[in-house]
Order: sequence, then C-alpha cells, then structure tokens
Amino acid sequence: MVIREHIRQKISMLPDGVVFTAADFDVPRQYRGTLIKALNQFEYAGLLKRASKGRYYKPRQTVFGELIPSENEIVKDFLEKDGKVVGYVTGARAFASLALTTQISSKIIIGTNVSRRPLVRGQYHISFLLQPNPIVEADIHLLIIIDALRLIKEIPATTPDEVIGQVSAWIDRLADADKNRLMELSMAYKPYVRAQVGAIFENLGLESSKLLESLNPVSRYALNISESALPTTPNWNIL
Repeated sequence: MVIREHIRQKISMLPDGVVFTAADFDVPRQYRGTLIKALNQFEYAGLLKRASKGRYYKPRQTVFGELIPSENEIVKDFLEKDGKVVGYVTGARAFASLALTTQISSKIIIGTNVSRRPLVRGQYHISFLLQPNPIVEADIHLLIIIDALRLIKEIPATTPDEVIGQVSAWIDRLADADKNRLMELSMAYKPYVRAQVGAIFENLGLESSKLLESLNPVSRYALNISESALPTTPNWNIL
C-alpha cells in the first residue's frame, strides 16, 4: 500500500500528456511487480492511458475532448537517452517547419544512428532514417535541411523544383559558420545529395569545390530538377 501511494503521488505531480515508463519511478527492485500492477490498475481506473506497450500518460480533458500526447512525447525515447540526444524528428513533419510542404500525415520519421524497424504507436506510424553523421543537437536544423534533399522525391504536395527553391532560400539565410558546417555534414551523405548541396552552393556564390571533388565526374543524378530552378545543375550532372 505504501508503494502504491508513492506511485499515485508521483503520477499526480506529472504534467498531463507526459509519457513515462516504470523505469521513471524510484522503486526498489523487489517492488517492481507491485509497480507494474499499480500502473495497470491506474490505467483500468482511467487515471492513466497507455501510449504503447509499457508507456503511459495522464490524459487531459478539454472542451474539445481528450488530448493525446504531443508527437515528441510519443517518440521521445528515440530522441534522447540518458540525457543525450540520440535522434531527431525529420521527414514531412520537420519539412513543414521549413515551408517545404503543408501536408502532414500520421507518419513520423526519426533520424538516428541506429538501424531500426518501423513500428506503430497508437495512431502514429514511426519509421527511421539512418543518419550518417553523429547526431548533435546544434546540427539538427542543418541535418533536416540536408534530409530534405535526400528525400526530395518523397516530400508530399510539392515538386523537386519547389524544394530546391525553398532549401536554397534557407541555406542563403544561414550564418557563414552554419553554411560551412552544412557542407561538412553533407559530405557524409550519398553522392546525389552532395551534388544538390554543391549546385545550390555554387548558385549562391559559395565555395563548393570540396563537394565537386568528392563526386565521380561521370555519374548522373536523375532528380527532375530543372535549370530554371537551379541554373548550376549541368555543372553537377543533375538531370
């Protein structure tokens, strides 16, 4: 009973919509069974809702109905571990913040250094994009920009030309240090991505020779990007 009351009190102090697991409770190992049983009982009583297996949250009622946890809460175990950033939200949801698309689905893509299988959590379909660079919080906004070029054919409700135009505008507005860092990060991506970054950099009057030297001069990249959208595409064998 003491353990159960301890669990109830801790739950009462948690904000609504925050996803947690049994590991978040400071309960001695011998009482772990009691903890799991209590969480299941609180769920049955409606005090908690299950976000996915072993993951719970306190529901919040509004005049519009019950609110589910935010997307970041749903996937936060893939974004941070032991206080360290290990992943980031990318794909259409992140690209919308760059004005690259207005179409948002129930699919969440996580950039990660670890290969994982897709999974479903509630209404969300979660997949993973293997990131070739170490994931550092300060680089995430740059990785998302490069990911847009990596997924240029898959961004909904837009065209490659529109993506190039918007990405070019974002890169142009970056500070010089971020531009240099973006180029460094792009070197770890596949050739067709490096070619796009190089063509954008050249079109903006930025140094791009390192990117050009990294590419096979006879390779061609069929990306459906027109010269009117990016005049430097012929120099980078982008079709």
